[in-house]
Amino acid sequence: MIADAYERFTGWIFEALLQPLMYEAGLMDWADEAFHWMDFFVFGVIQVVVVVAICLPLERWRPVEQWDSQRAVRTDVFYTLLARLGLLPMLGFILFFAASARIEGWIADSGFVPPTLETFLPWLREWPLVALCFYIIVLDFAEYWRHRFQHSVGWWWALHSIHHAQTQMTFWTDDRNHVLDDVIAALWFGVIAVLIGVPPGQFPVILLVLRLAESLSHANVRLDFGRVGERLLVSPRFHRLHHGVLSVSNSGKNYGVLLPVWDWVFGTADFERHNYPRTGDPGAPAAYVKGGWLAQQVVGVRQVWRALTTRSG
Repeated sequence: MIADAYERFTGWIFEALLQPLMYEAGLMDWADEAFHWMDFFVFGVIQVVVVVAICLPLERWRPVEQWDSQRAVRTDVFYTLLARLGLLPMLGFILFFAASARIEGWIADSGFVPPTLETFLPWLREWPLVALCFYIIVLDFAEYWRHRFQHSVGWWWALHSIHHAQTQMTFWTDDRNHVLDDVIAALWFGVIAVLIGVPPGQFPVILLVLRLAESLSHANVRLDFGRVGERLLVSPRFHRLHHGVLSVSNSGKNYGVLLPVWDWVFGTADFERHNYPRTGDPGAPAAYVKGGWLAQQVVGVRQVWRALTTRSG
């Protein structure tokens, strides 16, 4: 029902607003591509609205920190708008639209049907909500390991450290990532989703759940979920320990996105419920801390090159 309402809404927007403009400009040959791009944009707007509606009141309710200047936070707002509404969705659409057609063609020609999660658990076909939970759990597990690799691989940390350099962490910080890091994350997430057979209709829901969890976990709010809840869902307090100065300087803890169980199983959990440390990376370049988006992207490329061309990288 929600999916049908969303399709009607995006269809109305396309027919009422975008299609007339394309007709006047003589671009109707690109109508299908424009509709898919608009779908990316509308879904991005929904994500931003949902995240702001939930996280902003929480941050105003019980903030961990208050700052005289909001400049660094405004940079993160730009990161979010660019990631959810701008360049990255457009690049993702262009790349995946071209690649998916070729991949589907190769699979069809070979006659090979890749196994999915429902191949091993056929009963999931009769229980879509249970299947949705399974997909979320598997993808959350994959995100946990991607996050650990970001911290353990030298050149990848050179990119990811932009995210950890923020000393004024808020829910906007979730999208504070280098463009190359976002591209890798999109490929990682997309390929795994395809391999386990996530249905197209469920993919946006999964993405929204995990995006909301990540944004909430970065919120500048003094909030934990209690002794039991902290072991079921990642809270702002749980993830703030991961961004703490000491955590970045040492081995790091609390990599989970939605479920802390992976940190618990693999020995990276810290459940110190009353600790809300300062955030930031003391070893980060100055541009990572105080620079704008463009400066951080440029320095990020230099940092990656330096990591790749040294023995430790």
